[in-house]
Amino acid sequence: MASHADSAHDLLDLDIRTLRQYVELFPKHGLTKVLTGYLSSGISKFPLSEDTPDAPDLSEGGVALNQDGPLSQQDCLELMTEGIEEAKGSPLAHCLLGDYWLSLEEYESAVEIARKGLKLAAREAKKTGLSLQNIRDALSSTLATALVYYQTPRNHPEAKDIFRSILKRKPKFTTPFIGIGLILEEEEEYGEAVQFLEQALQQDPSNGRIGAESAWCQALSGDYETGLERLQEYLDYPQMDASKQRGRQLRAQTLYRIGACIWELDPSKAARKSRQGAYTKFLAAIKANPNYAPPYTKLGIFYEDYNRDRKRARQCFQKAFELSPSEIVAAERLARSFADQGEWDIVEVVSQRVVDSGKVRAAPGSKRKGISWPFSALGVVQMNKLEYQKSIVSFLSALRISPDDYHSYVGLGESYHNSGRYNSAARAFNYAENPTDGVKMKKVDEDSWFTKYMLANVNRELSEFNDAITGYEEVLKDRPNEFGVSIALLQTLVEKAWRCVETGFFGEAASSANRAIHVAKAIAQSKPDAFNLWKAIGDASSIFTWVQVKLAEFPLATIQELLQTNSMSDVDYDAHKDLDGVGSLNVGSLVSDDSENAVPSLQNAIHACILAQKRAIQACAGDIHAQAVAWYNLGWTEYRAHICLEQEIADKGLTTFLRASMKCFKRAIELEAGNSEFWNSLGVITTTLNPKVAQHAFVRSLHLNERSVRAWTNLGTLYLLQNDQELAHVAFSRAQSTDPDYALAWVGEGIVALLFGDATEALSHFTHAFELSDSSSLLTKRQYAILTFDHLLSSPTASNNITHLIQPLFALHQLVFQAPYDIPHKHLAALFMERIGNHETAITALTSICDAAEQDYETSESAAALARYAQAKTDLARNLLATHAHSSAVEEAETALELLDDFNDESVLSASALAKTRLSARLTAGLAHYHSSDLDSAIPYFRTCIAETGSNPDIICLLAEVLWAHGGANEKDVAREQLFTAVESNQTHVGIVTLLGAMAVLDDDVDTCQGVKEDLETLRTDNSLSADDVTKIEKVLEAIAIVTGGEEEALAEMKRRVLLKPWQQTGWQDLAVQTGDSYAGVMARETARSNVAPGGELDARGLAKALAGTGEVGDVQRSIMVAPWCGEEWGRLLEVVEGV
Repeated sequence: MASHADSAHDLLDLDIRTLRQYVELFPKHGLTKVLTGYLSSGISKFPLSEDTPDAPDLSEGGVALNQDGPLSQQDCLELMTEGIEEAKGSPLAHCLLGDYWLSLEEYESAVEIARKGLKLAAREAKKTGLSLQNIRDALSSTLATALVYYQTPRNHPEAKDIFRSILKRKPKFTTPFIGIGLILEEEEEYGEAVQFLEQALQQDPSNGRIGAESAWCQALSGDYETGLERLQEYLDYPQMDASKQRGRQLRAQTLYRIGACIWELDPSKAARKSRQGAYTKFLAAIKANPNYAPPYTKLGIFYEDYNRDRKRARQCFQKAFELSPSEIVAAERLARSFADQGEWDIVEVVSQRVVDSGKVRAAPGSKRKGISWPFSALGVVQMNKLEYQKSIVSFLSALRISPDDYHSYVGLGESYHNSGRYNSAARAFNYAENPTDGVKMKKVDEDSWFTKYMLANVNRELSEFNDAITGYEEVLKDRPNEFGVSIALLQTLVEKAWRCVETGFFGEAASSANRAIHVAKAIAQSKPDAFNLWKAIGDASSIFTWVQVKLAEFPLATIQELLQTNSMSDVDYDAHKDLDGVGSLNVGSLVSDDSENAVPSLQNAIHACILAQKRAIQACAGDIHAQAVAWYNLGWTEYRAHICLEQEIADKGLTTFLRASMKCFKRAIELEAGNSEFWNSLGVITTTLNPKVAQHAFVRSLHLNERSVRAWTNLGTLYLLQNDQELAHVAFSRAQSTDPDYALAWVGEGIVALLFGDATEALSHFTHAFELSDSSSLLTKRQYAILTFDHLLSSPTASNNITHLIQPLFALHQLVFQAPYDIPHKHLAALFMERIGNHETAITALTSICDAAEQDYETSESAAALARYAQAKTDLARNLLATHAHSSAVEEAETALELLDDFNDESVLSASALAKTRLSARLTAGLAHYHSSDLDSAIPYFRTCIAETGSNPDIICLLAEVLWAHGGANEKDVAREQLFTAVESNQTHVGIVTLLGAMAVLDDDVDTCQGVKEDLETLRTDNSLSADDVTKIEKVLEAIAIVTGGEEEALAEMKRRVLLKPWQQTGWQDLAVQTGDSYAGVMARETARSNVAPGGELDARGLAKALAGTGEVGDVQRSIMVAPWCGEEWGRLLEVVEGV
């Protein structure tokens, strides 16, 4: 901006003769040095000496040949710098040095010096009382001019304010007009820029620089023709003199702009390709000033787009960017070129330099759009360096500048995905595809497939498998040959199947695995040798071994076709046949010709898994790490075969599949000895074979990964098997502290507690393990269900609470799906069903168990099979009795008794267990005969039960009821004798005492009633009695009261009952029914409400009865809402409505 016509020192209006005299009088002074340097530099309109002849231009350096010649640029700078150090308090020195820095385009130094000068001028003005307005305006002009270029466009508002303030005082000073015009030009306000520049031109019509700038703004506003004419006119102005540095720069700039106008006036390919048009002007501009960057950029575009000379184009772009980081187009083309070659370090350098130039962000309120690609390029570079947090910041910066940059959204989503921030990634990808605020994305339709693919990957990571599968399928519709997408779909289907197994959706798991196998069939047509393909096939086949109830859906024929698919290399399934005997013969036998409709067997599914994993080993023959993983996968498949086919039926020892599994894990360790999971797996296999080897393997695994919860748990299991409970407890505790949510560690602690005899603590551990575990864990469900059943047997109050039965029933229900061969736990599930009253389901399960046990006994004739058969028959008879199938119950019970007639093997069934089984069968048979009105047949069973149990009071009560129901006098006498004999040794037995009372009431035996009444009144104060026992006692007491005192005594007994237990609703209900007292009905309702959960154990039926007892319409309606299945309340509602 500084020139002879518009230099800042023009504002000072200094007398040159005064300055020369000052230099002569004070040659040693600091200000003198600054003046000397400034006047000798060539930027001042006056030379240092009046008679100094014209000298050559030394502005670019050099040394004058005579002593009186002007100083070189370096000498002037050194002289002025030295002088400013001595004249630190001189505003004039700072003004002149700032103007000089401005001429050198050192804008940062000019800003710094000008700000210091303004502070000094303000201080001097305050000290002297003078305004010093000229020096302050000169410094402000220098500052504002420098701010136009320094850290653009951030400082433009400040520069504009300074220029406007100067214009208020000096409306004819050209520098502010030029400065504001340049700022408006930078902000792309070309019309306003032309107005300001024209005003400056009016003040100085001979200034070609101002005229050329105005003409260029006119061209940029769209009038290229007028702009071209004016620019060509200004080429002859003295400011364009090529003999001077400033003239060369301005001439090069003007020539470039002329070329740009020609370039834009005729955008045809022929015109732009011509070397006689704009091309010559660009070359002329470079010849005029080789350090001027813009023409290099245009030449690069010429060579790249129209001359197909990439080498020269890159050279031009590199030269332009080296000269000026503001050449954004050159930088972008360079970055793309280097990115195509994978030179990411160079891309980063180029992009960062553009960002640091300050040109990428537009000023607030400016029409100029920001430039986002440098930030996007930095984001891509940082993603390649795995610096995802930095790339997120870069892409966000790009999107702040260009909210419609589609690829930046994709890059942001990918960065979020790779850094584990999946929810943020999903939002980024969804917005890129479907903007919600009306933004129209800059994208090509062909680009969207990758976004959909990445969004599917994100959904897969978030376990939104259905959305992920849908996304992959949409991509494959448009790009069916994308192998990566197909494999991702296959793996997602397998992962979904495993998740369904873990969450208990076994039918969905089988469907997903089935679908995965059919997808794999399509992939195998084009890529039959992909390792991930065969691993996924093996995993999908393995799903059916975890959900064995769905084996009928296993597509054996498809698996056979897959295994027979041709390969680029020879496939030899017999290469590893020596491991387990599974080879090419098994491929052909998966589906036999005569069994098209046969249900696939578990053995076939296992063989399919093994063959797929063996094919995976051959598919990765050239990759040692993949081979290690493949052997590891085959090892677990062999172990799964051992669990499913050998563990239950074979004797302990080294079985075929167990040996094969051990060899596979050893091979994996040979290939990759530093993998802790491989060592852990070897420890699992050798736990029962060689405890020392197993311990070494677990310790080695923990050495490699001390925080492996599986290794700690497996080590604890090893110690358990070696009967070292203390070490097992230590290992399980370490596993719990490593991962408190790992269920098997809690199972191990539960087993340790059982071994120490603490069943309550063990049940607590098993319950917590069941709550933590997923549905695939069989051990957790088995241990939890068994110990829960044992607890129910030992705790009568717990066994009556149905809420305690829900979770173990759920666990056993899942076991039936996962392991239908597990007869003992299927039997246990039937016992749970019996306890909750679901006798039909229990009968179905027990019938199938009896059939399986009978086949097992016919095959093996073992005592264990006989015991299982007899126990199942006994339980089946008991459930048939509950469903009133009395004849079938008698038949099954008698069959069980016949089976156990000569049984005496205590190693299979202990004496106490045998006695309980026989007792249950006899009681079932006796009760079945009794309810069939065959009392003569029932009595012998009960007598035998009494003899075997040592006069058990409950059985005596049953026998007494049967004898009394027989109806004969002798039988009734015998019943009384039995009860009187039993009551002597069981005075607090509720059943015996209430039966005696009931018999006395029926016989009108007042004396006996009085004796029984005393016993019953004593019994009902016992808080340990159940609600049913208390109800029996109170009913009998009411009956005795009627016999001994009539209706009045019965009413008194009811009131006494309410007085003793006013919190129970039954007493208030009976009193309300007996007296018709509405207050008693209301009290029954209120006490019933307080006795429902969680305050008590009153059920819905009891609450409904209490509500209906008030006789109010609202309460009766509420009773129906509480228990709509109860018919009594509907009848009560009808009565109430009719009464109203």
